[in-house]
Amino acid sequence: MTTAPADLDRAASTVTVGTGPLTFDDVIAVARGGASVELSPEAQAAIASSRGVIEALADDVVPHYGVSTGFGALATRHIPVERRAQLQRSLVRSHAAGTGDEVEREVVRALMLLRLSTLATGRTGVRLETANAYAAVLSAGITPVVHEYGSLGCSGDLAPLAHCALAVMGEGLVRDADGVGMDASEALSAAGIEPVVLAEKEGLALINGTDGMLGMLVLAIDDLRHLLKVADVAAAMSVEGLLGTDDVFQADLHELRPHPGQQASAANILAVMANSAIRESHRTEECTRVQDAYSLRCAPQVHGGARDTLAHAARVAGVELASAVDNPVVTLDGRVESNGNFHGAPVAYVLDFLAIVAADVASMSERRTDRFLDPARNHGLPPFLADDPGVDSGLMIAQYTQAAMVSELKRLAVPASVDSIPSSAMQEDHVSMGWSAARKLRRSVDALSRVLAIELLTAARGIQLRAPLEPGAAAAAVITALDAETRTEPGPDRFLAPDIEGAWQAVVDRSVVAAAESVTGPLR
Repeated sequence: MTTAPADLDRAASTVTVGTGPLTFDDVIAVARGGASVELSPEAQAAIASSRGVIEALADDVVPHYGVSTGFGALATRHIPVERRAQLQRSLVRSHAAGTGDEVEREVVRALMLLRLSTLATGRTGVRLETANAYAAVLSAGITPVVHEYGSLGCSGDLAPLAHCALAVMGEGLVRDADGVGMDASEALSAAGIEPVVLAEKEGLALINGTDGMLGMLVLAIDDLRHLLKVADVAAAMSVEGLLGTDDVFQADLHELRPHPGQQASAANILAVMANSAIRESHRTEECTRVQDAYSLRCAPQVHGGARDTLAHAARVAGVELASAVDNPVVTLDGRVESNGNFHGAPVAYVLDFLAIVAADVASMSERRTDRFLDPARNHGLPPFLADDPGVDSGLMIAQYTQAAMVSELKRLAVPASVDSIPSSAMQEDHVSMGWSAARKLRRSVDALSRVLAIELLTAARGIQLRAPLEPGAAAAAVITALDAETRTEPGPDRFLAPDIEGAWQAVVDRSVVAAAESVTGPLR
C-alpha cells in the first residue's frame, strides 16, 4: 500500500510526452492521478525519423542486433526477413515470464509511461503506431497484469515490460479502468484500440529499459518527501509531550554543521513546538535536566541525513528521466549501436540507500514511542499511558507492533544491489537487482508510514495527559486532525487496531502535515 492520496478522476489532466524528460509531477499525475497521455508533435516526428533508420537496415546483408539477429546469447543467429515478425512476437511472449502477486496499478502505469517517454525520444526505432498504442492504453486506464518476480534489473526490467508489451499486442491479462480482470484483446476492443503487430526492433525497444525500477523510485521519493515532514511533526510532538527542550533546534546550532536536510528538519521541529504551554512549564531553574536523549535531541541529524540522501536519489532519478535507455539505440547521427545503458546499477543503489534511511528514521521513531510508555523515562506519565495500569495495558502492544515493523525494516535495508546472479548463458553475467531493491523499498515506505502513525497516536495521548497544560497550536491542530479519523484521547482500554489504522490513514491522506502547516506555514 502506498502513501499517496486517492486516485484523481482520469479525465482531470493530460500529460504530453515529448522528446525531453518527464517531470516527477508528470509521473505522479499518470501513475496516481490517472491522467491521460498524448505524444507531442516533436515526439511524433522523432519517432518517425528513427523508424526510417531501422527500416533502411532491414534488408542489409550485415547483421544488426535486434533487427536481423536473435537476442542475448542467441545474437549470433541471423534471422531471415520472413521470420522477423515472429522473432518480435516470440521475444515478448517468452520474456513475459513473471510470477507471484500482481504489481500495483500505479507502478505499472509509471512503468508504461516511462517506456513511452523513451520511445518518444526517437532513439529506439519503433513505429509511431506502436508508441500511440501505449499512449492509448494508458489513457483508457487499461493496466497490464505484471507480477512481483521476473526482473533482474539488467537488460532492463525485462519480464515486467514484456507483460506490458504483450498486452499492447492483444495478448495476456489486463485490468480495465474499473479494476476488472480480462483478456487484453477484450479490453483493447472495448476501448477501440487496435492490437499492435510488432515489426523489426520493436520487441527489444519495448522491454529494454529501467522503467519499472525508475517508476518505483519516483513514487517512493514522492512518498518520502511527505513522510519526512510527518517524522518532524511526530518528533516535535514527542519532544513536547516528554517535557523535552526545543533549545537544541535553534538555527544557529545547526549552522555549525550546515547540512541542508538537518537545518530543514530542525526548523520544522522548532516551528511545530512554537508557543507550547507544555514546553514553557519546565523552562525554569527547577528543571534539572541538562540534555534530552538522542532520539529527541538528534532527530534533525537523522531526519536531515535522510533528507539529504533523498535529495541525492532525486538527482539520480532526474538524470534517468532525461535518459533514452534501449539496446541497440539509434544515435543522433543515425547509427544503430549496442550499449550497456540498460544496466540498473545507478537506480538500484539509491533505491537501497532509501531503504536504509527509512529503516533508521523508523527506528528513532520507535525509540521515542517507547520513552512515552516507560514511567522511568516519561516524566510523570502513567505506565504505558494506561488509564488504570495493571487493569489496562494502554499502548503497550502498539509499541510491540512498531518494534515488529522496525525489525522488518532493518531486514529490508539489506541492499539488493550487492547481489548478482548471472543469466543468459553468462552473456548477462552481472545484474543490478534494481527491481528487487524497488520492491522492498515500497514495503519499507509503507512500514515507515505505519511506525510514524503509532508515534503520533502515542504523542497525542501523552500530550493530552499533560492537561491542564496546553500544547502548541500546531500539535493541537494535528491532534484534531487525528481525531477526525481515529481516537487519541486517554481512557480505558479499547480495541486498538482501528485507532492505529485511523492514525495511519491521517498520515497517508496527508491531513497530519496539512494540519501542522495550517499553523506553521509550509514545512521544509
